[in-house]
Amino acid sequence: MTQTAGQERTNFEVIIVGGGMVGATLAVLLGQAGVAVALLDARHEALAGDDVGRGRPGMRVSALTPVSQRLLEGLGAWYWMQQRRVTPYRHMQVWDSEGSGEVAFSAEQAGVPLLGHIVENDVILAALEARLAELPTVTVRLGARVSGLEKRSDSREVLLEDGHRLAAPLVVAADGALSPLRELAGIEVSAHDTGHMAVVTTVRTERPHGGVARQVFLPTGPLAFLPLTVDGDDRYCSIVWSTSPSEAARLVELPSGALGRELALAFEYRLGEVDVTDRALAVPLTQRHAKQYVQQGLALVGDAAHSIHPLAGQGVNLGLMDAAVLAEEIIMGRRRGMSMGDENVLGRYARRRRGDNTAMLALMDGFRLLFGSRNPALTLARNLGLSGVDRLVPVKRLLMRQATGHRGRLPASCR
Repeated sequence: MTQTAGQERTNFEVIIVGGGMVGATLAVLLGQAGVAVALLDARHEALAGDDVGRGRPGMRVSALTPVSQRLLEGLGAWYWMQQRRVTPYRHMQVWDSEGSGEVAFSAEQAGVPLLGHIVENDVILAALEARLAELPTVTVRLGARVSGLEKRSDSREVLLEDGHRLAAPLVVAADGALSPLRELAGIEVSAHDTGHMAVVTTVRTERPHGGVARQVFLPTGPLAFLPLTVDGDDRYCSIVWSTSPSEAARLVELPSGALGRELALAFEYRLGEVDVTDRALAVPLTQRHAKQYVQQGLALVGDAAHSIHPLAGQGVNLGLMDAAVLAEEIIMGRRRGMSMGDENVLGRYARRRRGDNTAMLALMDGFRLLFGSRNPALTLARNLGLSGVDRLVPVKRLLMRQATGHRGRLPASCR
């Protein structure tokens, strides 16, 4: 993906602000259909594709569902990702550190070949950037910062800090949880602080992960060991430890040896000793949901529309589904001669996505509150619940079908 020089074009069919995984996915979907797209991103350089997915893994990873995999296969990105680094997992183990409740899920029980893949975010994005470079109707402008948004009778105009103006019938905000474009549009957000921060790092464990994603619920929050295989070595894991801000601040200041000992102890030595192979970062966790997904000529996707606690790794999958549904509605409307920013086109997108996103946000918040409580009655209830679910294969199958992304009416690109 390269920056387009000069002012070759200022009018487009769709302008996407934000070139992360969700924005890039939307740009590829539309570009493949021949839509004239401008993709704007504040970064000054694309990822170095030759370096991504090699050597030490990146700290930020996503748990991609089989539905998201099918989407990326259709975009021509998945094969590129496979040549770098993707780690399949076929099993999940979830348990409560304060009791005996435990549940194990398998792909076989869910009736699917696998439950998902753990993939570094940079690998996903670099694959999408490689595809964008092949699409003649997509213009990528790097180093583009939006300073204004104006409404015209039949279009929206985006003002850039460098003085350039771009216009299109539809502008899409894919610029993250703190979306400047959403703020410029005056769209309000309901938000609450989860009281947690996520400590993320990469580790190498004494025993191999065996293609199992593991998560333990601690009194301070969930700790996940997500499997990574690096150069054939299946003893790497990506760590996401959701805990209190004070505990997160303490953990990231520990020497790597001390942090490894704390991780092994908190994880009950299920993978033996733990060596930390990268620095640790603490990321604030605030759950947000935009009060509206669309306006005339404007749509929100991904974290700009909703940001979720990383409890089940569903955040990026929800965003990719936003992109797939919005692209499907845009392309269908275009075939009927409708404007990209038509309220009916965007209204269908909002109706198809808001319910699923709302349900997932509520579910994750409920889990967070349930497993974050130290009330003895709730501790007993969740242990009985986990053990009960583990014995009921039909219930487990239903839960896993939901977790693998098989919910509601899927867009054609994901079937």
